[in-house]
Amino acid sequence: MFTEHEKSSIMMPGNKVITILLVEDNAGHARLIEKNLRRAKIFNEIIKFSDGQQILDYFFQRDFQQPMPSLVLLDLNLPVMSGYQVLKQMKSDARTKHIPVVILTTTEEPHEISKCYELGCNVYITKPVEYDEFCEAIRKLGLFLSIVKVPEKDD
Repeated sequence: MFTEHEKSSIMMPGNKVITILLVEDNAGHARLIEKNLRRAKIFNEIIKFSDGQQILDYFFQRDFQQPMPSLVLLDLNLPVMSGYQVLKQMKSDARTKHIPVVILTTTEEPHEISKCYELGCNVYITKPVEYDEFCEAIRKLGLFLSIVKVPEKDD
């Protein structure tokens, strides 16, 4: 589909490719997000989670001696544990506070946006309702992510 030259990967300093962790309970949205990131030539591994507890288990029930470099795309309205709770726990733990979190949600209330930034999100994006606009927004996110550099874990 794309040549090696045309492919993009989100990188850390030292040219380590990161893994994208997508937390989205709507399977259709998850497929569209992945499809449109690929259209934007983002070819990083994407690991999907359908609720907030799953990603926290992923982070905190594994050995953090060599954490996987990652970036989180996080919906707010999740079953079991909300995106707000996930964000709060991630940003309050030394093992995960350095991981960039992009909020990707339908919620566009100003107080909700402020709350996410106060909790430590790095970017807040509202998912458009219309299909074409949604696809275009994710494609633009992919273009943005293709130039992002992710920090190494704080020691």
